[in-house]
Parts: sequence; structure tokens; C-alpha cells
Amino acid sequence: MRILEKDNFWNEKTETAHRVRGRIESILDWASVRKYRSGENPARWRGHLDKLLPARTRVKKTEHHAALPWLETGTFIVDLRKQGGIAARALEFAILTAARSGEVRGATWAEIDLDNAIWIVPPERMKAQKEHRVPLSTKALEVLKKQKAEFPGELVFPGMKIKDGKQTPLSDMTLTAVLRRMERKDITVHGFRSSFRDWASESTAYPSEMVEMALAHTIGNKVEAAYRRGDLYEKRCRMMNDWSSFCDTVIKAGAVIPMRGNAAA
Repeated sequence: MRILEKDNFWNEKTETAHRVRGRIESILDWASVRKYRSGENPARWRGHLDKLLPARTRVKKTEHHAALPWLETGTFIVDLRKQGGIAARALEFAILTAARSGEVRGATWAEIDLDNAIWIVPPERMKAQKEHRVPLSTKALEVLKKQKAEFPGELVFPGMKIKDGKQTPLSDMTLTAVLRRMERKDITVHGFRSSFRDWASESTAYPSEMVEMALAHTIGNKVEAAYRRGDLYEKRCRMMNDWSSFCDTVIKAGAVIPMRGNAAA
């Protein structure tokens, strides 16, 4: 409790303090199971710290990642492809797959099947700790094939540093640096996932559940989650190809955007 309250830690750096609390709770739970300690867990939130500290939502409003307006995606991709370096290719791949930065930066060739155009991210690398199958569009495959020719090692997008004889992944700031070089301080890497979602909502008839699966979001409704067994992979293949085609299209002012997808697809 004193750690979370020191120097106004909980109120000033709420998200970091929340993670620290969770890790302390896990460590103390482990110690209890191993009989290294006994008694209540002082880091427990429900029924304990929630009575002493304000909820995160009351301390600080959620700040959304700045996203590129979806209609500007094609123009941005044209500029991005003029950028050299591994980080620029990693960012392009992240946009085409609507994947998280960490998932892309940690991608290995063992996860990717170029022949069947699929990327299978293992549970331990996913935020929800669940395997995620990602359909690879033609453009996404082009990025990968070029990477494979130049970097056939373990990592798809290797960093420059070597640790224990192995290349390390790119850092998150490396992808952000690409945006800075492009003088796009108004957007974030993570924000492209929102651009993808906005595109799907505004200009396609693909159902929202399919979009959420493409983003690998956890289903909030426990009843719905219990009955939803599949991942709509075959249908998502078409959606990701449509997204790739859109990313290759520069939209002119006043242009009419044709509706893509089919709710029953």
C-alpha cells in the first residue's frame, strides 16, 4: 500500500502503478502457495485495495492512441514505402495485418507459412494468451518474401543488437521513429488498428465480430465467448485482402468509396 501511495504514484502514474500492484499480488500469491508466507495478500485489489484507492477509470480518463483517418491510409502507405529500413517494412506489415506492434516485432519465421499465406501467433505472444491465426494478403506476403530473402534467420524483423549470440527484435520506439522521420507526430503505431476498424465500419459490410477477431480482441460477454468456438478464418481472409486493396488505393477528395464485403460472406 505504501508503495502505491508514495509520491502520489497511484494518481500520477496510474497504469504503471496498476501493473506493479498486479505483479506484487502474483509474487505474493506464489510465495503463499510455496509456504514462504501466510495470511491475506496485501496487494489484492477486490475486497481490499479497492476500498482504499480510487479505480483507474476515476483517476484518469482513457487516452486513445492517435490514429490516421482511414481515408488517408493509401496516401500514407505510398509515403511509407519510400522509407528504407527494416522498421518501415515492419510497420507496413503491421498495418496490412492489423496486428499489434509487439506481435509483429517478435514474429519468427517458424510462425509463418508462406505457401498457405498464414501467420500463426502462439498464445504466449498474444495479449489474450490465445493462439491467433492471421490471413496474409498478397501485399503482406510480398513484404515477407523480401524479408526472407534478406534476413533468413529466426526473426522476421530483426533488430541491430545481438544478445547471447542471437539478434534481438526491433524496439517499439524503432517503429515510432519511422513515423517521426515521416514527420507524422500526429499519429501512433497502435493507432493503425483503429484505422482498420474505422475502415471496416465505415466502408464495408463485414460484421463487427469478424473485425474484433481480426484485431484479436477478447470477447467481453462470457456467454457469447462460451458459444463462439471458431475464429471465422476463411471469412477473414477475404476481409484482409479487401483491406490490403484499400491500403493500395489513394483516395481523392470527393471520391465515392464502394462498399466492400458482405455480412453473410
